Amino acid sequence: MTVTGIITALIVGLIIGALGRLVVPGKQNLPIWLTIVVGIVAALLGTAIARGLGVADTKGFDWIELIFQIALAAVGVALVAGLYGRRTHRTRTH
Repeated sequence: MTVTGIITALIVGLIIGALGRLVVPGKQNLPIWLTIVVGIVAALLGTAIARGLGVADTKGFDWIELIFQIALAAVGVALVAGLYGRRTHRTRTH
């Protein structure tokens, strides 16, 4: 992977992760690096699902693919925030 590819993955991960955080109600106590990781994973899975359904390559902007990515990011943010919140809460109380 090139440096440009890595930077692009980080930017896309940040955007998708941030959009996923906006969809999930409440405050999520996640560090930015974890938001980026969730966003990158959601972007990759969303693209794979869109390709599997044949909707990844359309004329113009691929809105359906973006919706898959944001929905997966929202689910990922909710799951990771719950797990991360429990872990940090447990270490603070002990």
